[in-house]
Amino acid sequence: MIFLSSLGWTPDREAQLPAGTEAARVARVDRGRLTVLTADGERRVHPAAALHDEAGVESPAVGDWVALRGELAVAVLPRRSAFTRTVSGRTSTAQVVAANLDAVLVVDALAGETRLRRVERYLAVAWSSGATPVVVLTKADLCDDVASAVAEVAEDALGVEVLAVSSVTGEGLDAVHAVLGPGRTAAMVGPSGVGKSSLANALAGRAVAPTRQVRESDGRGRHTTTARELHLLPGGGLLVDTPGMRELALYDDLDGVDTAYADIVGLAAQCRFRDCEHRTEPGCAVAAAIDDGTLDPGRLLAWRKLQREAHRQLLRVDARARAEERARTRAFFRAIRDQPNRVR
Repeated sequence: MIFLSSLGWTPDREAQLPAGTEAARVARVDRGRLTVLTADGERRVHPAAALHDEAGVESPAVGDWVALRGELAVAVLPRRSAFTRTVSGRTSTAQVVAANLDAVLVVDALAGETRLRRVERYLAVAWSSGATPVVVLTKADLCDDVASAVAEVAEDALGVEVLAVSSVTGEGLDAVHAVLGPGRTAAMVGPSGVGKSSLANALAGRAVAPTRQVRESDGRGRHTTTARELHLLPGGGLLVDTPGMRELALYDDLDGVDTAYADIVGLAAQCRFRDCEHRTEPGCAVAAAIDDGTLDPGRLLAWRKLQREAHRQLLRVDARARAEERARTRAFFRAIRDQPNRVR
């Protein structure tokens, strides 16, 4: 017998349940069937045909609450948050990695080279999810100077807690458990080989995810998790383990990018010109910060890249945004055409 509250259920959701149905939380999605957790335990059910969504946003995802009628999931209850990415390629199709999250654990390894730009990208998507991001740096037992490595990431991860852990020694696990209180849900996201499966097993106190030995050359492991899955942890927290992501593309939210790069956004607001491109314009606060060494030029380039990417994706998925973009382009060329001194 499972209390729904231990799965993250809150009483205010009762009004969202259709009459004659029971609540269940999606633990896994595969082969057109759902593994769900209910008050009576784990079950396998089919999603109703009406829940299929070509765009990939509305279909049941791991972490969703669904309404069951017998062995059929007939509705997906409104989401409180969702970690969503764009499917690889030139597409507007989205993939909801996990839903109804309280926290997103952005996982990277302390072994090997620090990858600040990659952590920044994951944080931009994590901020867009509506959940609270936390950076978790694994394999602390393989790092010679943990404090310096954590400080380097923390300098870029503005407003985000940065934790160093070792699944081998247990160092830092208590801090991660504190993020996952009773009824709270977190998803681990990050590239392959950074130790997400080992961390999941360490937090669960049992083998819930397969692992493989790390490479001696760089301390990195190999991809082992093949599907997203929700695990109930000792103490009542819930953890979504996800496969490594070779590519993490933003969906359509510029707010997450601005939050992840709040320092640059703040500097840009101080520029002399509102349309400053932060290149050679006089009175540019961003360029001044680069000149005096307080802003990493690589961070500025990463911000520009993510802004462009998010804007392109917004145009793909939003017809209204596309129309506004076309109108701006037409107005620009009309203004050039109508200039009285234009050479004809």
